[in-house]
Amino acid sequence: MSSEARKSPLDQQHNAAEAKFTEFGGWVLPLRFGSELAEHHAVRQAAGLFDLSHMAQLEVAGPGAAQALDYALMGSHSTMPDGRASYSMILAPDGGVIDDLIVYRLAEDRFFIIANAGNRETVVAELTARLEGFDAALADVTEARALIAVQGPRALDIVLAAGLPAAADLGYYRAVESTFKGQPIVLARTGYTGENGFEISIPAAAAADLWSSLLAAGEPLGLVRAGLAARDTLRLEAAMPLYGHELDRDTTPAEGGQGAFMRAKAADYVGRAALQDRKQTKHLVGLVGAGRRAARAGYPVLIDGQVRGRVTSGALSPSLGRPIALAFIDGATPAVGTPVEVDVRGQLAAYEVTGLPFLKRDSR
Repeated sequence: MSSEARKSPLDQQHNAAEAKFTEFGGWVLPLRFGSELAEHHAVRQAAGLFDLSHMAQLEVAGPGAAQALDYALMGSHSTMPDGRASYSMILAPDGGVIDDLIVYRLAEDRFFIIANAGNRETVVAELTARLEGFDAALADVTEARALIAVQGPRALDIVLAAGLPAAADLGYYRAVESTFKGQPIVLARTGYTGENGFEISIPAAAAADLWSSLLAAGEPLGLVRAGLAARDTLRLEAAMPLYGHELDRDTTPAEGGQGAFMRAKAADYVGRAALQDRKQTKHLVGLVGAGRRAARAGYPVLIDGQVRGRVTSGALSPSLGRPIALAFIDGATPAVGTPVEVDVRGQLAAYEVTGLPFLKRDSR
């Protein structure tokens, strides 16, 4: 591990649980605590407890905050009601994706933003520049806070039992400011697994207490600690994009499968004009394999014997028992059911185009 990699406020708890670690986005994080397959299934059947403290946590506040974010980010944030969350992106002027993020409106003049760990410095710099001229200020509170998620069908029961009654009436993609044992928290009904779940931002010094309380409340209900490996297969089954795979500076939101978030009546945000003129050259599709050989990121995809694209993410789906993958296909989008081949380390594996998501769950 890099000596410069940051450690989570929960690092001591993870070491005590004998987690296996990896470096991700400049942080040392649990890859798994035991079997990543068991962790995946626990989230689908009961619940998983995730440490997401590597994610960038930002605050934008001031009388002009809403208008500033209308300009800085994709979408219309000034029309969001208080307590709502919105999936958004910060785009380059040419329409490429700098990062995808979640924006929470906590009050008329206060917003809370979760961005990707690896893009934190870039997002802070871009937002700071774009807020100039607006009556709004950006604060990076990542180092001062932790972020903990409970995901799965028993998530509501667990967070209520752990002492978070504000979760009871919280709708999907909603957030509320509350407290846990006197500590200020942001409680959001959002997640990255395709399951019902909650994400909780809390001061770093109080993170261990919340983590322990959630474990104590959840273990009788099937809750397990879960690491990045399970989180990745869960998000892939739900066809949720991962920055650096399905989204990057060379990819537009539509090319990354997120065209539905490009509101026609949205404010004139940075990159919008370019998107209107930029031709879509690739399409994100889902692939499902006939055998057991998993396609991995970067593997070529062939249609009628010709290379037409590449895999962006792939794995053997624990829930479906079959290989699944997301892939960019150049040119026209192949229809669902189209047979394709993936070059898996020099051998062609049979796949076909399928609808997305691979696994649909009731996260509402």
